[in-house]
Parts: sequence; C-alpha cells; structure tokens
Amino acid sequence: MHPRRILFALAAIPLATAALPLPAEAVSLASHRAAYRLALDASRPSQEVESAAGAMLYEVVDRCEGWTVEQRFTLHVVSRSGQPYEMSSDYVTWEEKDGTRFRFRLRQASDGSVVQLIVGEARIDPATGTGEARYTSPGQQTVPLPRGTLFPMLHTLRLIEAAQRGARVFPVPVFDGTEEDGARDTNTVIISRLAPDAAHAQPRLRPLASFRVRIAFFDPAGSGQPDYEVGIRYFANGVADELRMDFGDFAVRGELVEYEELPGGCN
Repeated sequence: MHPRRILFALAAIPLATAALPLPAEAVSLASHRAAYRLALDASRPSQEVESAAGAMLYEVVDRCEGWTVEQRFTLHVVSRSGQPYEMSSDYVTWEEKDGTRFRFRLRQASDGSVVQLIVGEARIDPATGTGEARYTSPGQQTVPLPRGTLFPMLHTLRLIEAAQRGARVFPVPVFDGTEEDGARDTNTVIISRLAPDAAHAQPRLRPLASFRVRIAFFDPAGSGQPDYEVGIRYFANGVADELRMDFGDFAVRGELVEYEELPGGCN
C-alpha cells in the first residue's frame, strides 16, 4: 500500500517497544488483494462534512522484476447542508524493483464526471539518484525529480526496513504519479512496533509484527504545512489493516474487511 504527501534528518532513535525481537529475515512485500470499509472519523469533527462512507480495493502483485498496483476508491459524502456527492478514483502503476522506472495512471471523478486524468512514466538514474517524470496527460511535460526520490512500493519496503531497525522517523522524497508537479517531500513518524497478534481477524497476519506510522506529504514550494496526512498500521509483509486519511476538511478511517494472498514472485 502506498499512501500520499517537514523533512527531518533521519534518526535511528530506538522505539519504546524496541525490546521486542526484531525480525532477522529480509523484508518481502506480499502479493495480495485487500478490501477496506471507509467511514468518517468520528474522533475528528468536521464543520463541512456530516457523513462519509465508501470502500477501497487495493491489489499488489510481485511480477518478479517489478510490482503492479491497482487501487479503486469510492467515497460518498454528505455535507452539513445536506448536499451529497461522490468521490472516486482508479489508480494503476507498474514499478521496477530496482527503483529506476515507474509507470502511472490516475483517473479521478466527482459524481461520475472525470475531473482529473494523470498519465506518464518516471525514471531515476541509479548513478546520480536524480530523475525525471514525463507526463502525457493532462498535458505533455517533463518534471525533474530530486536526489533520493523513491517510488511508492520501494518507499514501503524501505520504511518497513527502517522500522525493523528501530528508526523513529523516515524522511524522503516520494513520487507516486498522483500530482502533476512531481515528487513530494514526506516525513514518516514510526509511532510504535506491535508484537504478533494471535487473535487478529486475518489468520495470515497473526504471526507478523506490525508498525503504526504516520506519513505527512509536503509541497516542496509550500508553506511547510502538510498537504495531506495518513496514518497506517503496516505488517512486516507490507499489508495494511488500519488506515486514517486526513483530507483537511475531514478525515476518514479505513478498516480491512477482506484479505487474500495472491501468487507472485519469480517462481
């Protein structure tokens, strides 16, 4: 799962729960399909939104040389004035595992009408760590990517590795193809590490440690305030079972309701 959008120096400060044994094996992101139920976050009162409910379907597959991701999102919102509207998006990507190439397509709609279509590809030069994103929609343009930029799946992998080492923060530029102006600075705070939960609703996740994180996304030319924030509980295989998406005017929580592991890898 990949999230969106200050920058602090990376510090390997031990977690409060670091006494738990850290996994010795390398991180391997699971090919899987996950369905989430979305609802308005009642702990975050909104002056603009009365209710919100929807669903998100997320699928990632390890294609040996790269990962493919498909994400579909629908949210039905009712404003305080009683006006209903629907937000939806379809997001498809392909990402090479060495972090050098990325293809993306994002289609966003409001009440059934397309309001945004972003399509293109990006590359990172392994020698310099810098790169560029080439857009073909909504218009043709090329945008530079700063040194150290990660694409979404590699960001998730590196974040989990940092959490397993006991790091508390993980700042890095991320490019996910959801904006027309290139990468966003991100800062991830790794809040806690949780031991395996033998009572978890998903049996496949019960033996795995997990990490609660909060990711803030920043416009490099902005005011220093985050554009967007998301809270996630990641398991050691990259699966997320809890989400909290803060859109500014309101926030939405996501709960994992269906989970299926998919075939993937080089075998």
